[in-house]
Amino acid sequence: MTHWQNRWAAWQSGRSHAATGFVSHPEPRSIGLFARGKQLMAGNFLLAGHLVESPGTLLWDLPTSAPEFWLEAHGFAWLDDMAAVGDPIARARAQEWIWAWIARYGRGKGPGWTPDLTGRRLIRWINHAIFLMNGRSSADTQRYFRALSAQTMFLSRRWHASAPGLPRFEALTGLIYAGLALTGMERLVTPAIAALARECEAEIDAHGGLPTRSPEELLEVFTLLTWAAQALGQADQTVPQAHRAAIARIAPTLRSLRHSDGALARFHGGGRGMDGRLDHALAASGVKAAPGNGPAMGFLRLGAGRTSVIIDAADPPGGHAGASAHASTLAFEMTSGRRPVIVNCGSGKPFGIEWHRAGRATPSHSTLSLDGYSSSRLNRGTPEILADRAHVTQTRPTETAEGHALRLAHDGWVGTHGLTHSRLLLLSHDGRQLGGQDELTAATPENRARLAAAITRKGGGEVRFTLRFHLHPDVDAAIDMGGNAVSLALKSGEIWIFRHSGSRGLSVEPSVYLEKGRLMPRAAKQIVLSGQVAEFDAVIGWTLAKAQDTPLAIRDLERDDTVYSI
Repeated sequence: MTHWQNRWAAWQSGRSHAATGFVSHPEPRSIGLFARGKQLMAGNFLLAGHLVESPGTLLWDLPTSAPEFWLEAHGFAWLDDMAAVGDPIARARAQEWIWAWIARYGRGKGPGWTPDLTGRRLIRWINHAIFLMNGRSSADTQRYFRALSAQTMFLSRRWHASAPGLPRFEALTGLIYAGLALTGMERLVTPAIAALARECEAEIDAHGGLPTRSPEELLEVFTLLTWAAQALGQADQTVPQAHRAAIARIAPTLRSLRHSDGALARFHGGGRGMDGRLDHALAASGVKAAPGNGPAMGFLRLGAGRTSVIIDAADPPGGHAGASAHASTLAFEMTSGRRPVIVNCGSGKPFGIEWHRAGRATPSHSTLSLDGYSSSRLNRGTPEILADRAHVTQTRPTETAEGHALRLAHDGWVGTHGLTHSRLLLLSHDGRQLGGQDELTAATPENRARLAAAITRKGGGEVRFTLRFHLHPDVDAAIDMGGNAVSLALKSGEIWIFRHSGSRGLSVEPSVYLEKGRLMPRAAKQIVLSGQVAEFDAVIGWTLAKAQDTPLAIRDLERDDTVYSI
């Protein structure tokens, strides 16, 4: 059968086997934002980074052709925001848009008939059923249940066509939700439970991570698995061991990926996560496991006092999982209390193709970049020249007299320049100082020959590098008198001082902060250190310390005879 024939068959089957009601009253679990709901009611439709201002216009008649906008609209996650407002006006507007969707798209037409969007939509329609059905006629109620039934039957036939990962978890969770909630759909639950358990075993690795290595995507999957487990428990259904084990593996990983302000680290296309979403999901899971000391989905965490540092310490994702991968190898983020300080630019996907490409590039991350070359080959490229796919070597965080230390290295530029990038990070025991040392080295005769060849290709010019520290937009940065340090003022009143050695140039330059839910990238700043490889190596030391603290001495853990005092 063709794709459209499948849709038509699902609609016809939904008509002939339409549910007549709910087995039990569904309990809303998805959380919306009151402010977004008020914006929608005022006619300001901000979906997938596209704003359409059209008060009084039916959602499905809005004057935009942006495909991302319509995909988000058909997923109905905005219904959480309308329900968060919850007043009669919000209910009437949501009901108008729901029944207009049924009339226009309920027979299987339109961009919303994909397994993942159908699963997402079913969850919202079931979660907010009482909110939606209040005051509707008997005929409207029948149309509502026929539409639910058609979508459920479509999912039962087409969930396997969804892409592995988050899309398939959305499709199967939606199918389980609908099978448990709707009368006459019970027979669909058992195979969906088994399929979800198989996906848990296939996609969630032994350490609670996803192949995409996106922290926010991991949170979305974790939330879906928790919702499905809660729904099964309330229906007195057994949650498979593979399902429960996946939740237990993911929870400590998410705790390791959480900064001191409660937000997720922003890597590989993921954002900070909706405020409160992570804490709510962890509480709902019932898993109390603390974050581990080792790698969490390829990231390592240093934490002390009120400071958290999260580092990309693994190879970038490859294969189908690498579609949104970033060249962020050895990049880090740092948060002080409730205030992000050092960040990565983030995902530019909501702002178009060019921003998407730029956000994935090495210079958009707080790490070292070399001469316009990407730190790692990505399967869809970046604006930089491609290097080899980086391989990372790492040590677990260790305790020293100075604090919590971590050394990492990657070989992404060995093939093009013969250079290995090593990074040492040291967080003091009280969390008031973070020191670093970045080194480029051509250690073997073969690699020195490659470096010489790279210099020859440049006509004898220098191999230049840049070390970037992207700052959160709320950080006010200014170079101190003398040009040797940068003062960072946080909204909390804290002052951090950045110092360096081994670099020929220090500057504060424009940057951007790419954030989902906004119309445009936010203006920000970045600290930039620049230099060139002399002979066969280059070393830069740097520190970030709270004002009035003594600058930290950075000792090379592999060459104990070398101390870089900043």
